[in-house]
Amino acid sequence: MIPSSVIDDIKFRCDIESVVSSYVTLKRTGVNLKGLCPFHSEKTPSFTVYPGTQSYYCFGCGAAGDVITFIMKEENLDYRNAVEFLAKRAGIALPDFDDGDVRPKGPGRTRILQMNLEAAKYYRSMLWDERIGAPGRQYLAERQLSMGAVKRFGLGYSPRDGGSMLRHLKDLGFTGEEIKTGYFAGENERGYYDYFRGRVMFPIIDVQGNVIAFGGRVLDDSKPKYLNTSDTPAFRKTKNLFALNYARNTDAGYFILCEGYMDVITLHDAGFGMAVASLGTAFTEEQARIIKKYVPKVILSYDSDEAGQKAANRAIGILEKVGVEPKILRMSGAKDPDEFIKKYGADRFRSLIEGSSGKFEFMMDGVKARHALDDPAERVKALDEVSSYLAGIWSNVERDIDTERAAKAFSVDPKSLAADVASKRRKNAKDADRKRTGELIRVTAGTGDRVNPDFARAPKAARLEEAVLGMLLLHPDYLSREPGGARAREEDFVTGLGRRLFAFIRDNAAGSAFQFGLLNEAFTADEVARAARMQTERAELSVNDGKSYDTYVLALREEAAKRQPEEDSLEAVLKRRRAADGSDQYIQE
Repeated sequence: MIPSSVIDDIKFRCDIESVVSSYVTLKRTGVNLKGLCPFHSEKTPSFTVYPGTQSYYCFGCGAAGDVITFIMKEENLDYRNAVEFLAKRAGIALPDFDDGDVRPKGPGRTRILQMNLEAAKYYRSMLWDERIGAPGRQYLAERQLSMGAVKRFGLGYSPRDGGSMLRHLKDLGFTGEEIKTGYFAGENERGYYDYFRGRVMFPIIDVQGNVIAFGGRVLDDSKPKYLNTSDTPAFRKTKNLFALNYARNTDAGYFILCEGYMDVITLHDAGFGMAVASLGTAFTEEQARIIKKYVPKVILSYDSDEAGQKAANRAIGILEKVGVEPKILRMSGAKDPDEFIKKYGADRFRSLIEGSSGKFEFMMDGVKARHALDDPAERVKALDEVSSYLAGIWSNVERDIDTERAAKAFSVDPKSLAADVASKRRKNAKDADRKRTGELIRVTAGTGDRVNPDFARAPKAARLEEAVLGMLLLHPDYLSREPGGARAREEDFVTGLGRRLFAFIRDNAAGSAFQFGLLNEAFTADEVARAARMQTERAELSVNDGKSYDTYVLALREEAAKRQPEEDSLEAVLKRRRAADGSDQYIQE
């Protein structure tokens, strides 16, 4: 377990305002700061940083915690690695320490990263093995990659034999189960076997320089063409981008978003170091948020086929949702950026970038390509698509401008088109309300609270309980106080979550200090967010002294005592019912 003195030093040097400001634009509102939440899409700031308690809370999505929790969520790290990340930022050398019981069962992130590094070295050595790597070198030569690009991206080759990587990693001390968890091995009735076989290997490297995963490209017509590392303790494919470790250092002011590894490598080799790609999955909102940290604009350079254009259309919506401006590179004469560069060169591609279009032009081109506009019926269908697009525009000004442009392009009355758009917006709003209502009913049905189901059984006592816990998170030394002649104890709390939180604070507090981040080791993300909300709500109130704590504990005990006869009575009824139908044998004995 990491010593509390080390955590205290890290948190002291990594002030939450300074750390969060590296990711979020914050504006001061009184003693606190507000900004747009980095964890969900919003137009009005609901993400609040509290310098006084060194915590944050989003009133929109419930994300909450301290500086360590923030880095865990923002950088996709576990607790220990978030601490190491902040220690490095603060220039603190971490001492050796025993993880105790905190580490999860199975290989953790650090172990997986060690294995990934060794695997990357091995794949690279196999590529340059005169005999074994010949197929891989031939493929890369056919793809016209320069030696510099191959070495810069650390490309390698996985042998065809099906067991060499497994043997290599076992020789280095990794177990079969660890190798399987890292997705270097599969398992069947005969045992373990290499996951990647006969493929050119693309290491995926994060912004800290860690090898976090791999993509493997087959050299023949076998399926799947690309095989990728699945999620591991060190890697989440929806929260990373290929070549971000390089693209983040460019000063172009935009990224070029591609579909494949080869597109990105070819573009980098041609001088376009701002190219990145999603990782064997559709572009996600998490990836868009990562991009937003570095640039305000993205030029989409997807494949020119129908599937690529559909993917581009979807990516436009995702980028806009998080506040990144999308532009679309329109390519003809080649199916993807890799082929275009090789056929026409870097200068022609640079011209495409300079002439990249906005989402309105992209939408209009697609509509015109899909419909024969000289046919009245097709023209109506085309206008229906256009009005649906316009109805989805959030900005009133942008929507009005694009409505005028569309009406002019189709030679229709702008007022008629605007009326259709308004009608669709009303329908969209009703559908959204219906969806929200249905979700609320689904979430609350039967429990009233997914995070703390017991809350609905005794809401008044549960609110008192949350106030007590919030004060203990702020002032763990209150544990030694004796309201009514006795210290607070687990039995005073009325919900399962409340009892667990109290016990954890009691067992892990050190005098007047409590490491909030420790909650991440014993509670779910939603439960940690609820605890942070309790702390935040109390921090915003001026009445948090010891006497107030005593008053709340006594009130909680009083409410809990009122509840006990009701619970005893209910339990007695249930026991009688179970005994009557023979479903509870122990009662009858």
